[in-house]
Amino acid sequence: MAANPQGRVSCTGRLMVQAVNQRGRSPRSPSGLPHVRRPRSRSRDSGDENEPIQERFFRPHFLQAPGNLTVQEGKLCRMDCKVSGLPTPDLSWQLDGKPVRPDSAHKMLVRENGVHSLIIEPVTSRDAGIYTCIATNRAGQNSFSLELVVAAKEAHKPPVFIEKLQNTGVADGYPVRLECRVSGVPPPQIFWKKENESLTHSTDRVSMHQDNHGYICLLIQGATKDDAGWYTVSAKNEAGIVSCTARLDVYTQWHQQPQSTKPKKVRPSASRYAALSDQGLDIKAAFQPEASPSHLTLNAGLVESEDL
Repeated sequence: MAANPQGRVSCTGRLMVQAVNQRGRSPRSPSGLPHVRRPRSRSRDSGDENEPIQERFFRPHFLQAPGNLTVQEGKLCRMDCKVSGLPTPDLSWQLDGKPVRPDSAHKMLVRENGVHSLIIEPVTSRDAGIYTCIATNRAGQNSFSLELVVAAKEAHKPPVFIEKLQNTGVADGYPVRLECRVSGVPPPQIFWKKENESLTHSTDRVSMHQDNHGYICLLIQGATKDDAGWYTVSAKNEAGIVSCTARLDVYTQWHQQPQSTKPKKVRPSASRYAALSDQGLDIKAAFQPEASPSHLTLNAGLVESEDL
């Protein structure tokens, strides 16, 4: 047999030795030729030609072995190793010196390429410790050890809005921010929608922002009438999903004009002077040059009509 770390190969033949007679010669030996005695094999007590040929043994040798592992609780753990030896070694696993028994969570597999695997799924805190793999055959045994550390499973918390979106109004052409704050474990993914249309990516004018403290912002540069509508932000993680909706109104700018006195209209009548006299204005005194202005200020709300 020839073996190296890449594999092994062997071939077999049979050596037949005839038994000698009592005189020490083989019956078939030609006369005059000395007969060579067959040396007795250490592993045989008789010269039966049907006995198996003695095979050389090789102690197990690990060609591949894993190192220390850290696996999160609830995940899958796989330990792979490859061993050589003749005859083919038997493998067993131990955890802290106690045998590992195959069950629904612990499986021991052998692939065609000779790789042995111990698979643990799901990993629990009870699986943490020192694992030892022992390979044994007639020539002896070999082993390796590793430590498996099980990281505690992070407690999941569904998303919760600490600060919700608020209805907002902005003048046409001005920037506006729709802001909120959310918490959750693990940190949730954020999704924005306007009416029934998803906002999947930021642009130069409309951009989505968030930081590591849960603050979320939709920034609109130069709001237009088309930006008005209902906006929804959703936060989702492995524990759940939550949404919040608010309305954005965009109104047109207007400039307040100086307030002017609106002329009062006088109802037409048969006499133009009579119409003013009915309002308590002394027409004659109003048109006299020597009249005091105080006569007019008493009824400052009255003015001339357009047809006077």
